[in-house]
Formats: sequence, structure tokens, C-alpha cells
Amino acid sequence: MSNRNILMNIEGITPDELLYLQHATASLTDDQLKNFVLLYIGKRKRAQDILLFTLLGFLGFAGVQRFILGQVAMGVIYFLTVGFCWIGTIVDLINHKSMTDEYNQRATRECLQMVAGY
Repeated sequence: MSNRNILMNIEGITPDELLYLQHATASLTDDQLKNFVLLYIGKRKRAQDILLFTLLGFLGFAGVQRFILGQVAMGVIYFLTVGFCWIGTIVDLINHKSMTDEYNQRATRECLQMVAGY
């Protein structure tokens, strides 16, 4: 199975994410790629999930999306200020895809470091 096919089997992968992963993993061996995919699947977040967690902010649980994305300090600030009076929550609602993409790119780099020592 080629590298492309392994990456395409990741559930919910977007075309942009697939392109980024293909470029990032181009130099990995087949075994390294399999290990990378296993690690990456465990770390990656889906934009739909972040959208749902952001919507929880309107029910009084502001900042959950920030905790999920590893931004603990911002999560606490959002929680204490009710998502900056919902303005920050609305901004996150609009930007949930780009926030998820940034997180997944960080996760890609972390997984590459674990697998190949980059």
C-alpha cells in the first residue's frame, strides 16, 4: 500500500490536510509512516468536533474548544469571562477550521519527531 493510500484512510481527512501530510511524510519509510499514522490518528482533532465544543460556549461552557486544542490558559480565560462575553466564542466559531488545522499541523510535527527524530 502506498503512502498516499495509508494517509487517505484517516477518517475525516480533508484534501488540504492530506496534501500537508503527504508533503510532511514524503521521506518516511513504510514502517515509519505506519507508526506516524497510528500516532497522528490519536492526536489529531476534527473540525466538526471543535465546532461542537465551541457551540458549548453558548450554553455556559465557554473555552472547552481551547482546552481540547491544548490552549489551557486561553481556556481558563474564556471560562472565567464567558468567552469574552461570547465575542471570543463567536470568533472561534468562525475560525474553528483554521484553529483545527493549526493544531493538526503541530500534531504532525510532534508525531514526526517521535517517529523519525526530525
